[in-house]
Amino acid sequence: MKTIIRNASIVNEGRIIIADVLLNKDRIEKIDAQIALPSNTNYDEINAEGLYLMPGIIDDQVHFRDPGLTHKATIYSESKSAVAGGITSFMDMPNTIPNTLTQKLLEEKYAIASGTSLANYSFFMGINKDNLEEALKTDTENVCGITDDGLYFNNDDGILANYPDFLEELFSRTNTLIALHSEDDSIIKNNTQKYRSIYGQDIPFRYHPLIRSEEACVVATKRVLEIAKKHNNRVHIYHISTLEEANLFDNTIPLRDKRVTAEACIHHLWFSDADYEKLGSKIKWNPSVKTEKDKDGLLEALLNNKLDIIATDHAPHTIVEKGGNYFEALSGGPLVQHALPVMLELYHKDKISLEKIVEKMCHNVAEIYRLKERGYIREGYYADLILVDLNNLWVVSTKNILYKCKWSPFENQSFQSSILKTFVNGKLVFDNGVFNESSYGKRLKFEKYR
Repeated sequence: MKTIIRNASIVNEGRIIIADVLLNKDRIEKIDAQIALPSNTNYDEINAEGLYLMPGIIDDQVHFRDPGLTHKATIYSESKSAVAGGITSFMDMPNTIPNTLTQKLLEEKYAIASGTSLANYSFFMGINKDNLEEALKTDTENVCGITDDGLYFNNDDGILANYPDFLEELFSRTNTLIALHSEDDSIIKNNTQKYRSIYGQDIPFRYHPLIRSEEACVVATKRVLEIAKKHNNRVHIYHISTLEEANLFDNTIPLRDKRVTAEACIHHLWFSDADYEKLGSKIKWNPSVKTEKDKDGLLEALLNNKLDIIATDHAPHTIVEKGGNYFEALSGGPLVQHALPVMLELYHKDKISLEKIVEKMCHNVAEIYRLKERGYIREGYYADLILVDLNNLWVVSTKNILYKCKWSPFENQSFQSSILKTFVNGKLVFDNGVFNESSYGKRLKFEKYR
């Protein structure tokens, strides 16, 4: 069965045009001002006049908690939330139980996704001090990369950014993309001790950005960048949270030529330290949400191409796990369903264009990871598409939250834009609140060399 989307305002590759798009099976067959088919052709037709057609969002950083932490989330539940939010492909982190530290465990996650994920998927290979040789076996054409995000380097302490000798060896021996969480543990520990001596266990959440501070981020990121520059390795830095860090990155090099890339996340673009008073632990993330200056600076860094992409770092916990005192409340929160509505709200505030949103959430993610035939609206590419109404006001509530954890830091927030339809590989999987679960997403494929 073919599908024609007619009269859509297509946001793609830096411009907006009104055209028809013909889908045939899992691909985009044709894009033209007006597409006519023979009278005997069997097809579905969607009138998209006044609506915006965008490539499906590609999220390179999610924690879908499957296997081992499925009381918080599953690949099924969170991929369902993702497609409702316009995300058609995701890349998942290795801090599941057990941690994804062997090729066997990695393939087991792919097997779960093949029978449960409504979106396309890839899974990062995890790395710590004990599995370097195993991590180096990672197939660069079938796996998005290697990361330490969410993992401890040495049993119960530290991330790779704090172990320069190990980074030297890793960078000198691998040709795949390495994605890193960058904060300095010693600075964080000293700050924690300072505030614990004043408040005990009940540190107010407003001090989180002073504990996981700007200094902790900048020191670690500078360290990683120095080693990366030495080896010219392909490194991607997750969730940059400070303006000073963003200014460390180069915007004079074409994206395809960059050896070091970086991203901003939705929560760091929307919230600031002024929101801790109201939301407390609900906006406790690592790295922390910081100042208004940092928030605005990150958006500017996206616009001037010092930062390359926008991700979610979707990391759900139950509402009980987000409760308790500063040390008991876990860091992270659910975001995939509301990421694009947030960015479209910033568009309505004249802070970013639709073309730039698509560049940073679709095109550039495909370029950074060298994704095959995704991230653009092009003839011959996979038909991962979303249809958006920019003038369809709705309010986030417990009744429409799809995450398994059933809460969101955006509860009671009104958004002007709605995702109406989501196509994954040419199949309409989400249609005005109704899901089609008759088939599943595909494993993402990548170019061999990045």
